[in-house]
Order: sequence, then structure tokens, then C-alpha cells
Amino acid sequence: MQLLGAPSGTATTDTRTSGTVTPAGEVAVGLETVATGLTAPIALAAPANGSGRLFIADQTGTIRIIENGTLQDEPFLDIRGRMVNLNPGYDERGLLGMALHPNFTENGKFFVYYSAPLAEGAPDGWDHTSHLAEFSAAEGDPDTADPGSERILLRVDQPQANHNGGQITFGPDGYLYVPLGDGGGAGDTGPGHPPPGNGQNTSTVLGSILRIDVNGGDPYAVPASNPFADGTSGRPEIFAYGFRNPFRIAFDAGGEQSLFVGDVGQNRWEEVNIARAGENYGWNIKEGTHCFDPQNPGAPAAGCPETGSRGEMLTGPIIEYPNAGQPDGIGQAVIGGYVYWGSSIPALQGQYVFGDWSTGDGTLFAAVPAEGGNATTPWSMSELAVAGTGAGGVGAYILSFGQDAENELYVLTSENAGPTGTTGTVYRLVPTGG
Repeated sequence: MQLLGAPSGTATTDTRTSGTVTPAGEVAVGLETVATGLTAPIALAAPANGSGRLFIADQTGTIRIIENGTLQDEPFLDIRGRMVNLNPGYDERGLLGMALHPNFTENGKFFVYYSAPLAEGAPDGWDHTSHLAEFSAAEGDPDTADPGSERILLRVDQPQANHNGGQITFGPDGYLYVPLGDGGGAGDTGPGHPPPGNGQNTSTVLGSILRIDVNGGDPYAVPASNPFADGTSGRPEIFAYGFRNPFRIAFDAGGEQSLFVGDVGQNRWEEVNIARAGENYGWNIKEGTHCFDPQNPGAPAAGCPETGSRGEMLTGPIIEYPNAGQPDGIGQAVIGGYVYWGSSIPALQGQYVFGDWSTGDGTLFAAVPAEGGNATTPWSMSELAVAGTGAGGVGAYILSFGQDAENELYVLTSENAGPTGTTGTVYRLVPTGG
């Protein structure tokens, strides 16, 4: 299905590289099983030390290691006792993000983002408190983390249980990027969402992507290049804002090393953005490129401002598609992915691979920049065919994506909508027949 930009079948110039990329609609992939028996695999990290090890974070509160193709029985880290109790039917809380320090092999440090019980002193009636924490591997044992090494860098009180973001990642600048949703609920309104909503309020970190320096300060330092570093017009940690639920973010390993953000929509539109410092991505003024009315979220608004409260222009997505709230909807919740630079599927190189959660049969997509386009030109998006799965989907809910040290991509899935059971599976994208 061709949704935006260049016509299907047209070779498209990748403006980040000197070559061309194969049109998304002409590529098919296979899924190779890497690990099974998990509950809700939500994040994958790989140290760049030639070991081939993969660290898999499960929403239920554990991190396990895949080594030499085998999922280790004993968790590397278990923080289930530090988290809120999860609803097995469906829950957006839990262990939501994990990132290895760029010097993990030398210092053993890694970072997690998880949902803890509501902190003492938090507003009455709020749901939980998100923790961004640093841990260290146990001395002399690379397969075990030291549970007593936790150092909490940031606590964020959350008014509702949903829209938590959480897939933390280190950028090529060495800073840690932390995506936070708008606090939950609907329309960025209600308790904990003072007008104009958290997405448009830079005095809160909710609805923003943060950038911090974990190597300086106590508990961290704020990079001087952050747009509100002086704290006079916004929280100094904010890198970009105007997001609803930036559920999965990732840097392009090649080209301009852009930061791709999958931002889950509400009733009508799913979107992917390229986040840049200081820019406002529109929520809750807009949903995708479309005006949004918080009082009538199921219908298009008649009009809306094109600027934020400080007169800054709103930045639109590079990709959007209609969700199940519309008659022609093709998905339910976008799951951000990665630009593929691995070697096993040459035809996919340079394409942004992402997906949709989709009820029980997640869909893979690939997108490329429009030929001759600029930073605001919509990308060309097509469904990525999956061999051997009948209808072409993955046959399960897509929870996340991962990338290893060789830039090969992984799809993390579960057959259950909530964090329960043992159907969680990690797949590697491979050539058809591979």
C-alpha cells in the first residue's frame, strides 16, 4: 500500500546518502526466531564489544541476556519488586526502556526507565511515578547486575497510567535522550493537564524528549546546547516538545544521524517525526498534520494555530497514516523503529523500518524520503511484506524494535495485548528464505 510521497515503484534518492534506496513496496523480509518464552519484550540493547550478546528488557521488570543464541535463564536484572503492579490484560506501565552506557564494556553502567509506585508528596489521585535510574553490572560477573547499585537520576509523577514513553537511548553526542508522554488520559486534558496541555507546556517535562549528560553533575548535567538550558523559558532538560506518547525513539546509525520518533496518535492519525533541538511537534494543537479539537477528538477541527504560545512554528511529521479511528484506518498505534544499515538485506538499506501494534497481527512498514524533498516533505511509506505469515503481518502484537552492534534489526512481539503469559518472542529481520 502506497500512502505518501513518491509513487510506488519509483527509485527514491536518499538525501542522507549519496546512493539510492530500493522502493519500500518492492522489499520482502523473513523473521528468524531469536528467543521465545518471554512475556512482553519491550527493549533490546547490544554492547559494541564483539560479544554478540543481546540484552532484552521485559515490561514485567526483568532484563535477560541472549548469548550464543541462547536466552539465559537467570535475569541480568530483576526490579519487579520496585515497580507498580501491572494489569495483565493491558498496561502501558512497567519496565519501558533500557540503554547501555556508551562505555558499558569498561564501566558496566546501564540505565532503565520504569514505573514505580506513586512517590510520597506527589499530587493526590495521581497514578504512579516514573523513575530514570542508573545501575551497574556486578564486579567480576558480566551476566549479573548489582541490584544495590541503583542511582535514581529523575523522578516524574504521572497523572494517569498511560502515555509513558520510556525507550531511552544514547545519541551520537554521548547524551541520554528520554522520551516522555503527555501524562495520559485523552486529549492532553483533565487532572494533571493544565491548559494548554502538557505537550505545549515547557514548564513540565511531560510531553517532551529530554536530553541529559549522565557523565556530569549530580544526578546529571544539562547540556549547554539544550534549547532551554538556562531554565528561563522552559525546563532545561527539554530537547524537543509537543508530543503525545513518543513510545519508541532511535537515532539513524548512518547519514545525518537523525532522531526518529514514533508518536502514538489518539483517534485519527499515527505519526513519525524527526526531532530537532527546540522544535514544537504540535500536540495537542495538532494530531499529525491535522488540527485537533480536545473536546471532539474523533472529528477534524475546523482550524487551529500554526504556531505555539511563543510564536514558534509547529513542526509536522515526516510520516503519518490513518488509524483505526477512521474508516480507512490501517493501524492502531505506531511503533517507532530504525533506519536499516545492516548487511543481510541490502535492498532495505537506508529505509526507515517501523510498525504498528495492530490487534494480534502487527504490521511492518518501510519508508524513504521523497525524491527531491526537503526536511518537511512527507516520506513515501509502504507495507513491508513478511514471508510465511499468510496475511503478511507478523502474527502477533508488535511491542518494539531493536538494533544490534552490526545494525541488524529485531522485532519484539507478544501474542497477548497485556504483560502476561510466555508468548513474548524476539525475531531478527532476515532475507526471505533466510
